[in-house]
Amino acid sequence: MPEFKGLALNKKILVTGADGFIGSHLVEGLLDKGCQVRAFVHYNSFNSWGWLDTFPKEKLDKIDVFAGDIRDPNGVRKAMQRMDMVFHLAALIAIPFSYHSPDSYVDTNIKGTLNVLQAARDTGCERVLITSTSEVYGTAQYVPIDEQHPFQGQSPYSATKIGADRIGESFYRSFNTPVTIVRPFNTYGPRQSARAVIPTVITQLLAGAKEIKLGSINPTRDFNYVQDTVAGFIAIAETQATIGEEINIASQQEISIGQLAREIIDQINPTARIVTDDMRMRPEKSEVERLLGSKEKICRLTGWQPEYTLQQGIRETIAWFRDEENRRRYKWDLYNV
Repeated sequence: MPEFKGLALNKKILVTGADGFIGSHLVEGLLDKGCQVRAFVHYNSFNSWGWLDTFPKEKLDKIDVFAGDIRDPNGVRKAMQRMDMVFHLAALIAIPFSYHSPDSYVDTNIKGTLNVLQAARDTGCERVLITSTSEVYGTAQYVPIDEQHPFQGQSPYSATKIGADRIGESFYRSFNTPVTIVRPFNTYGPRQSARAVIPTVITQLLAGAKEIKLGSINPTRDFNYVQDTVAGFIAIAETQATIGEEINIASQQEISIGQLAREIIDQINPTARIVTDDMRMRPEKSEVERLLGSKEKICRLTGWQPEYTLQQGIRETIAWFRDEENRRRYKWDLYNV
């Protein structure tokens, strides 16, 4: 196993999925730590760098942007050259889209993770942080959900993330690759995809909708503001004791989707009401009814604690969406899968 020297100044770090929601915030967090960041973004004919395109020039000039495809082992290996550490976030994550395009989830989430692990092994990378998801647990069999909880593939998405996690574990056990599996519970905040519940509610309300369309409002979730999630990633990366471990990033607080929507409604337009849209309902056996994560392990190993309450995080998120320049990127009147 390569010698681990910590997340020191000028550490060379690759972030895959850097063009996305959490990835773009993580890039900013690493820049603030003085790291040299290479941002792996998804190649496309528009030459779009996703959320990185919204960064000011002085910040963007500090980033080495690499456009490629996580499914391509040659491009991944090239991106990994001379990198001390990789945060692997690139993935397909929308659950509804996984119902009708599962092949793409296998190719991206499982094969993409394998490509990162193979490249890390070939290049002698000091740390590999594989991003998991609380969805791998499925509906809670007990709470709070700790890292020993059984896995349940209740959607093609969650099944591919289980597969990616286990491949990560196998590289640690088989080749001594310095892998850590980082498992955030539900992250929210500025730049989150329109397919997620919080942007769905906020954008409908700010567009003046009086009826807020949602799927099932009974499931509960454990929400983390994105800055807390980023702080969790960095705390895990800074601690050698986390190598070979899988670690939740959780607030250890739960709220139902209905209560969450009401909190947002009360902050924007208390007269609005929630209506059920059958199109947004998951298949009965696929719906994850309860997620409440244990934060005991991350707190014990790293000292991390969430800094934002749900109410504070929602206020910050609403404030970001009130900026019309940000909101125009969202198709609020469509069901985004």
